[in-house]
Amino acid sequence: MRLVIDTNVLISGAFYAGPSFRILEACVQGKFQIVLSPEIIEEYARVGEEFTKRRPNVPFARFLDLVISMALVVQAPPLPEPVCTDPDDDKFIACALAGNASVITSGDKHLLAVSDYAGIEIMPPKRFENEYLK
Repeated sequence: MRLVIDTNVLISGAFYAGPSFRILEACVQGKFQIVLSPEIIEEYARVGEEFTKRRPNVPFARFLDLVISMALVVQAPPLPEPVCTDPDDDKFIACALAGNASVITSGDKHLLAVSDYAGIEIMPPKRFENEYLK
């Protein structure tokens, strides 16, 4: 299954234990194919750099390199019109559409509010874990 991972899930999984970590671990094991776009990679790097300042013991840059190396990176054209109330979140939907991902995992209320847009299921990490990792 192809999966788009919102920045909050990636950061949570990189820096803390819990459902987000277990989702990323399953991706590293090849159970799911992560789909990324250059815009998402840029956001991951920017936010990860901020977290690394507070938690310098986490090798985030190496972790991000690993995620990118195993991901399907697609060019995701912008959506024709805004979908989320926070238009910055639309890049995750655009990426899912461009990469034929069936699920986005996110803790972002703006993304969760538009679940099932264009047939893409958007769910929080705990629900994803319960449905796909058990």
